[in-house]
Amino acid sequence: MHTYAGNDLMFAQVNSLTSIETVLPFSYYSLPYCKPVWGIRESVSNVGNFGAALMGDQIVNSPYRFRGNVNESVYLCTTDPLTEHEARLLKQRIRDLYQVNMMLDGLPVLRYASFGGYKIQWTGFPIGYVPPNSDDVYIINHLKFTVLVNEHRGHGYDITDFDTPSNSTVSKGYESAPLFEIVGFTVVPCSVKRHQENMKRLKMYDNIDFMECPHELMTFQVVRENERIAFTYEVQFVKSDICWQSRWDIYSKQGDSRVHWLSALKSLISILLLTGIVFVIFLKTISRELAKRRGLNKQAEAQTDEEPSGWKVLAGDAFREPIHSRLLSVMVGTGVQITLTGFVTVTIAAFGFVPPDARGMILTLIVTVYSFSGIVGGYVGVRLWRMLKGSTDGWKSVSWSITFLFPGIVLIVHMALNLIMWVNRSTAAVSISMYVTVLLLWFCISSPVTLLGGLLATWAEAIQYPVKTSHIPREIPAWTLPSWLLVLSAGMMLFVTLFIELFFFLSSLWLGRFYTVSGTLCLCLLSLVILCAETSLIITYRNLQAEDWKWWWKSFCASGSASVFVFMYSINYLVFDLNGLSGPPSVTVYVGYSLIMAIAALLSTGSIGFLASFYFVNGLFSSTEI
Repeated sequence: MHTYAGNDLMFAQVNSLTSIETVLPFSYYSLPYCKPVWGIRESVSNVGNFGAALMGDQIVNSPYRFRGNVNESVYLCTTDPLTEHEARLLKQRIRDLYQVNMMLDGLPVLRYASFGGYKIQWTGFPIGYVPPNSDDVYIINHLKFTVLVNEHRGHGYDITDFDTPSNSTVSKGYESAPLFEIVGFTVVPCSVKRHQENMKRLKMYDNIDFMECPHELMTFQVVRENERIAFTYEVQFVKSDICWQSRWDIYSKQGDSRVHWLSALKSLISILLLTGIVFVIFLKTISRELAKRRGLNKQAEAQTDEEPSGWKVLAGDAFREPIHSRLLSVMVGTGVQITLTGFVTVTIAAFGFVPPDARGMILTLIVTVYSFSGIVGGYVGVRLWRMLKGSTDGWKSVSWSITFLFPGIVLIVHMALNLIMWVNRSTAAVSISMYVTVLLLWFCISSPVTLLGGLLATWAEAIQYPVKTSHIPREIPAWTLPSWLLVLSAGMMLFVTLFIELFFFLSSLWLGRFYTVSGTLCLCLLSLVILCAETSLIITYRNLQAEDWKWWWKSFCASGSASVFVFMYSINYLVFDLNGLSGPPSVTVYVGYSLIMAIAALLSTGSIGFLASFYFVNGLFSSTEI
């Protein structure tokens, strides 16, 4: 918490320029903006911030200076005549809808706009705009800031009206000026054509007259070669009843919370439906066997003399080793590691341990938790491999594969995308030193921890099958319904329950909207885990009833197929919500990151479904007499 007094100097910070038309952020000072006379310095919070670097954040200081509780209109600077390159670059950035992301005391600047009769809020403000039916491009060069402050009562006398513009400092109280905190930061961007002769006589931070934003095109500042652009701004401090702890609430209102609760309600309805189906399966197929063993039903004893059918005939094949068992073990172990990372990250964020102004902290937390959760992934993967093979031979190879599978895919894809961003001089391009940091984290923490988990799995008691596997595989009857169609239908059902939250996540990722990690997200993720388990369980039971003993991979793919629809929806979002973006580099970067997200969803949901099916099949054959 920062507390200020009257006349205290505050400087706004600027982040990378971003656009909803492209996914390539650029440096603020890549455009001909006014620079601080004391030089450009990177924010302390951004130095060494791994997550911020991956996100393309480049937070630096700006020349926009505010004096505590001083309402003023200020001249900043006038650029040199624009060169052909500068004019062309400005026009291109404006046409691509790039915007300035400015912050004061950690708060992103907000602007309000009317669209279709509705008042919407947005973080940041545009570089400029292109009027309809016009070839000219106009730049935003005058900013009208409003800073909301919450005073500390009792520290001084309140004798100043902050709502009245004034070029003078706040009058001092009889004892001391009141202290205050910044609880809001808004802007009204304007384009104003200034008289250059008048601007030449001014120096940086000289006071000028307050003004209203013009509405005539002839009074706007056009962007063209050899044109000088004068930058000015004004600021007003306004008292507010918003407390410091609640100053971020306005940002979380960019989405309707009722929609999040609707998503959670849909998940709960799906859980109830699938739970009913699972209950019927247990009730109709297992109750007679349990009744026989306990001597509770003579009719059940008579029925056991019937010829076995369905899943009962698979006693010698149900636990036959599947094809590509090493790959299955590695994918399940990696999926468990991803799932654990997601739950730990969401839980920490939901309880408020990640401050909203800590940019990149979520991504840093994800990488850190994933590295240390390798012990769980290694343990699960090696334990599964040991069960399938009946020995511990090859456990080191499985552990190393778990270490390299998902991080290796991410590294290869990101390096290809990083080359594209580097060629386009985007701030999202990661430096060589950052890659070295990732590799050190990979080999010094993640790899040893994963190997330790695999070693613990070799020491643990081996999982024993409830029935013996026969030497000759049983022939699988022909299906009337393709198994892949059944698997995809299961994935579609899972996707329907999460696509609302997926929309908000993508909007946060690509449109710059704030995504609040709340209890509804935790509830939706928990619901997703339950749905993955129940969906895979139902598909596995259907396979067993059809006398299909190859349930291992199908149980993984049944829930994992939701990732196919996640990727397809990401492409749909690209085409219809992002309007195809602007240019092949942006589309390539978007598709690359969407592919990484889909692979993570495949491994996570697939491992949940597989483990649920395995324990179901194991319990099914161990609790009944065949």
